[in-house]
Amino acid sequence: MTEPRWFSQPYPPEGASAAEGIRNQLGRPELDLLTILVRESAQNSWDARLRTSSAPVDYRIDIWTVGPAHTGVWRELLLDGAPVGAEKFPLRETLKRGPARVLAISDRCTRGLGGPTRADDAVGPDRDFVSFIRNIGEPRETALGGGTYGFGKGIFYLLSKSGTVLVHSRCRTAQGGHETRLIGCTLWKSYVAAEPQGDRRYTGRHWWGDTSGDVVAPLVGTEAEATAQRLGLRPFGPEETGTTVVVIDPNVGELEPAEVADYLAETITWHLWPKMITTGGKPPAMRFSVTCDGIDHPVPDPREIRPLNMFVAAYETMNGPDGSDLECKKPKRHLGRLGLVKRIMPALEPTRASRMLDIEDVVHHVCLMRPAELVVAYRPGPKPPSANQGYAGVFRADEAMDEIYARAEPPTHDAWNPQSLEKPESTFVQTTFTRISERLDGLLSLGGITRPGASNVALGAASSLFAGLVGGAWGIGGATAYSKPGSTAARASKDKDEEQSLPRPDSGRPVPNGAPSGTEGPAAEGTAGRGDFGADRGSFGEGPGNGGTGTHRRPRVQYVGEPYYDDRGDDSVLVQEFRLPVAGPQRVRIDLAVTLPGHGGRETDPPIGASMPVLVGWEDGDGRLYAPEACVIEGGESVWRAVVRPAPDTMTEIGVKVEAVKGP
Repeated sequence: MTEPRWFSQPYPPEGASAAEGIRNQLGRPELDLLTILVRESAQNSWDARLRTSSAPVDYRIDIWTVGPAHTGVWRELLLDGAPVGAEKFPLRETLKRGPARVLAISDRCTRGLGGPTRADDAVGPDRDFVSFIRNIGEPRETALGGGTYGFGKGIFYLLSKSGTVLVHSRCRTAQGGHETRLIGCTLWKSYVAAEPQGDRRYTGRHWWGDTSGDVVAPLVGTEAEATAQRLGLRPFGPEETGTTVVVIDPNVGELEPAEVADYLAETITWHLWPKMITTGGKPPAMRFSVTCDGIDHPVPDPREIRPLNMFVAAYETMNGPDGSDLECKKPKRHLGRLGLVKRIMPALEPTRASRMLDIEDVVHHVCLMRPAELVVAYRPGPKPPSANQGYAGVFRADEAMDEIYARAEPPTHDAWNPQSLEKPESTFVQTTFTRISERLDGLLSLGGITRPGASNVALGAASSLFAGLVGGAWGIGGATAYSKPGSTAARASKDKDEEQSLPRPDSGRPVPNGAPSGTEGPAAEGTAGRGDFGADRGSFGEGPGNGGTGTHRRPRVQYVGEPYYDDRGDDSVLVQEFRLPVAGPQRVRIDLAVTLPGHGGRETDPPIGASMPVLVGWEDGDGRLYAPEACVIEGGESVWRAVVRPAPDTMTEIGVKVEAVKGP
């Protein structure tokens, strides 16, 4: 059996690329290494898919620590023939420190790294092995593929602290059979070594494999399979083809392994969601999974998480009749298709993956992609005038334009740079951005005002500094109180309200919280009063100046915190929490109005064809929803919620009216 060992590449007389130059070809990307790893490796997997198979490409990332059963084998096999000295070959120190942590990126239902294993034999189109293992900077051979030149594979070496990877692949041979291949590669730093015949320069590129010939070759066949088994690598099935790249000792900063797995799972969704969705009745193009030490870390479904569900909706709009064709008029050229969606939505809770894309409080981005439908970038547009409204877009380049957009990309494929092209190609890319901006201008004709002192939640609430504009405003009874969540402080009303009797509620009305519709007791109703935003905070109670009479207390509404947006299924709703601090059954009603962008008035009657805010229902502290327009509630310290579906493109005003219920 062939025992693998290392071969270090000396500089040949005609010269060669130094390892540092190859490592630096990615430049200084804005994305972190783990994000680039996901993007580049998935792009390689997609380009290597089996065109004859309808099965999705299986892409997975596994993180684990080499166990005691394999640690000795790793040291024995992976240090044979290795250069001495941490500066020349840091893998030696990595394996001596203890069990190594590894990160493996695998694809299946792909063609594997086939073709000749020697670069001088790779003269035909089938040269995947030498393109990935030997050569640098080869132009792409895959029509409408995601990759361009082979610089992106450098991310595997950059992520490894020792610059070392193992490549385990299975491909079909020219004779129709299958062949397993295993080879190791290190890309580190060039150096000079003292040798008996004199000093000699080395490029810093090293290969681990069969060194019995004049060129180091991969282990193949049963020897490759046996060695992979000794190292604990996942085997291939009888008819399975694909590739596994094992990054040894990945550089993940201060993140714990489980945190790395979660981050990778979310990053996959952000950058590869077009391959995860079912479209046109077809199954997803790729299947994704992430594990850490054998535990699965689920990859989020883009249809189920915000704001990626908006990008999915924009993608479907792009493919449907509401999508737009973007054109360049001079020179005349069809650029591609654009889909846009706009929604009322709660403010985003940014994550590590979304922050990497500068998507934090509100989504206002257009996802750019080429025909391969891999995310190139999220291009920001103008921010909406409200923190509670966002928009998402998807632009896909026309197939005839694919080469132009591809040439506008840097090695990391994460931008389109028109300045890197000559005219007219630069004009096409720049015009794409101009056309997208024009469509966004038409989408965002917002920016109205609301009347002072109103209970409005602008698409609305741009900042907590405007707290006085986003609390409830209208109340019936002694006062309307404004307070932070959990607070019992209230603002006193300057209005004095007269009491009058009301009939008991209709028998068909629900009276939750233990207050049946037949409850008897004193009844009181005040006239409409406005909360005083300028008053000092104080408490309500019996006695002069506090709205009490000493024997009767008028019903009132105590707003708890500011209105906020929340997700309820596929809808975004507006929620106002409140209490009825006075004891006894009381009927609550909603008072809804809108302020239209570009207008100043309060609208309670919609124009023909326009929508108005709608009360979804009254929700108690246990989450039970009561739908009637007017609901009878037992006063007390319980917090209730008015749940409202706001009208699009408006600023919504919410008020809660309350009146006492009189017994028979």
